[in-house]
Amino acid sequence: MTSPSLMLGARQRLPAALRFGLVTVAGVALMTLSAKVQIPFWPVPMTLHTLAVMAFAVAFGPRQATAIFVAYLAAGASGLPVFSGSPARGVGLTYMAGPTGGYLLGYLLATPLVGVLAAGRATLGRIGAMLAGLALVYGCGLAWLALSVPAGRLLALGLSPFILGDLVKIGIVAAAAPLVIRLAGRFAQVRS
Repeated sequence: MTSPSLMLGARQRLPAALRFGLVTVAGVALMTLSAKVQIPFWPVPMTLHTLAVMAFAVAFGPRQATAIFVAYLAAGASGLPVFSGSPARGVGLTYMAGPTGGYLLGYLLATPLVGVLAAGRATLGRIGAMLAGLALVYGCGLAWLALSVPAGRLLALGLSPFILGDLVKIGIVAAAAPLVIRLAGRFAQVRS
């Protein structure tokens, strides 16, 4: 077992840029896994995508969390099957321009917002930050989805089946935030 002081020493010897890069790569891998996992839920199965986006923003802050999501989008744009439902529902820019592309944009915009708003906050402040981020995700997602589905079906297809699961995920991140922040601190030099 590695002692905390040895871990701290190793962390100090690793250059900050290398640590940042390694955390980003590991974050992309976890983001991909979170998009692929399907958990039975009502009314539709849910992925852990929202949970990962919010957890990274709360744990690492806006700079590192945004780097993770930008790298994730770059991996997806290059054709790697990192997104939920890919490769079956398409890959690359074709997938990103599809009906759910607005949600990806929403996650990208919500990541730094949540990171900034959650910084230094207690549980209620973090929940508020994540709810603001979720509103941005749904705003972008629904606006883009509106180009593909009739207005009368927009909320039934793009919001109603997912909102309960997303609120549960926000609750999980809020409850686990102290542990997640502590674990993130072991890998990243500073929250930024």
